[in-house]
Amino acid sequence: MKKEKIIKVGIMSKEAYKKRTIAIAKGEYIPKKDEPKVWFESLQSMAQVLSSQNQDLLKVIIEKQPQSLKELEELTGRAKPNLSRTLKTLEQYGIVELARVNNALV
Repeated sequence: MKKEKIIKVGIMSKEAYKKRTIAIAKGEYIPKKDEPKVWFESLQSMAQVLSSQNQDLLKVIIEKQPQSLKELEELTGRAKPNLSRTLKTLEQYGIVELARVNNALV
């Protein structure tokens, strides 16, 4: 069973995030260990990504540990295209990790 991890999130404008990223790449800024690893542009965008429906999805993933998108579809009753989009969004924020095994998303 994979260990649950706590993810610190922050709110930062796209422009400020871009400047921060450039400063990190140039070595001008070193992020502190306790700084958020996941950034959202607004509370609204965070609320959309971490909606109650998506939190329920994450609970199913943690508790049932499905081995395929098809299995997750069966466990949640959500359509495969919807799940795929949601999981890719969650992956962009570092909340889940996706992998392809035998051309299937897991």
